[in-house]
Amino acid sequence: MMILQPVILGIVEGLTEFLPVSSTGHLILAGALLGYDDAAWATFDIVIQLGAILAIVVLYWRTFMAVLMGLVRGRPESIRFVRNILLAFLPAAVIGLALHKKIEALLSKPKLVCVALIVGGIAILIIERLARRQTISGVADVPARTTLGIGIVQCLAMIPGVSRSGATIMGALSLGVERRTAAEFSFFLAIPTMLGATVVELAKKPVPLAPGVVHVGASEIAIGFVVSFLVALVVVKAFVGIVTKHGFGPFAWYRIVAGAGALAWLLMR
Repeated sequence: MMILQPVILGIVEGLTEFLPVSSTGHLILAGALLGYDDAAWATFDIVIQLGAILAIVVLYWRTFMAVLMGLVRGRPESIRFVRNILLAFLPAAVIGLALHKKIEALLSKPKLVCVALIVGGIAILIIERLARRQTISGVADVPARTTLGIGIVQCLAMIPGVSRSGATIMGALSLGVERRTAAEFSFFLAIPTMLGATVVELAKKPVPLAPGVVHVGASEIAIGFVVSFLVALVVVKAFVGIVTKHGFGPFAWYRIVAGAGALAWLLMR
C-alpha cells in the first residue's frame, strides 16, 4: 500500500478545494511535478473531493439543520436558501453534461493550469478593486437573478486552474454580494456541484476496489479521503476569517506566483 502519495494529494485537495486557487489545477500540477500517473490516480482525485465536502457538512451542520427544519415548517428564508443553491447549480449541471468530453480533455494540460492560475490571480485583484459596493448579506437573501448569474460564472471553473470557488466568489462579489456571504455561498454550492461531478465521473470510471482494476486501491482512497477531510476542516474556518479581514488579495498573489513558478519548471524540465 502506498502512503506518501495519497497523503500528499489529500493535503493538496483539503487545502485548495474551498480556496480561490483551484483544487483540480493543483492536483494536476502535483501529478505533473511529482511524476504521478494521471490515469492511475483519476478516480482517487474524484473521490477524495467528497472528504472536503464532508468538512463543510460538519462545520455548517447547524445551518443545514436550521434550513431543514425551516423547510418542514414552510419558512420562506429556508425555501429561498435551497432555491438559491439549486438555481446556481443548474448552469454547471447543464453545461457540464453537454461538454463533459471536451472538459475532460483539458485535464491533461498542466501548462494550461499554470496560465489559468496566473490570469485568475490578476482577475481577482482587478475585481476586488473595481467590484461595485457589496450590500447583499445572507445566502437566503441573494436575489434569484443574482444567484443564476453566480451559477453561470461558476461554469468558467470547468477550465482547469480557474477555480470553482474562485469563480463563484468573484462572481458573487461582482454582483453585489458581501465577502463572507460570497465565500459561504461558494461552500454550500460545492455540495451539489461536487456530488454531481463525482456521480458522473464514477459512472464512467471503474472504482478501484479490486486488485488489477487500476493502480490505486481502496486503502489509498481511504487515506486521501480522511486527510482531505481533516485539512479542509482547518482551512475553511481560517479562510472565512482571512477574507473577512483582508479580502482575497493574498490568494490572488499566491495564484500568480505559484502559476508562474510551476510554468517555469514545466518549460525547463
